[in-house]
Amino acid sequence: MDEGSHSVVTLGLSSIQETKRQVAAAFGGHAQGTRIDFVSIDLLWKVLTVKRLEILQAMAGQGAMAVREVARRVGRDIKAVHGDVTALVSAGILDRTAAGKVSFPYDEVRVDFTLKAA
Repeated sequence: MDEGSHSVVTLGLSSIQETKRQVAAAFGGHAQGTRIDFVSIDLLWKVLTVKRLEILQAMAGQGAMAVREVARRVGRDIKAVHGDVTALVSAGILDRTAAGKVSFPYDEVRVDFTLKAA
């Protein structure tokens, strides 16, 4: 990444139709940006709890770190943070390094979804 560049990931909802549209646009040469999509709002909020969003905020732009360091930065018990980190790794939001550390390779997180009338 160039010095001064700013990486952003968008977490949101995506139907199969929207995913197909994004793939078609990408193949057409239109940049789509980095996205991690969930199939439902329920799943998004199940994964992105307040405590897990705090973890992402503490890790944004900081490089790889041990879970113990993550726990220190958010002021929480390591066992609880380990559970949250494991959930975020399973969801594809955090990466685990070969050295056993975790990484959130973005400087900023955006959450994007639209609620419509039932």
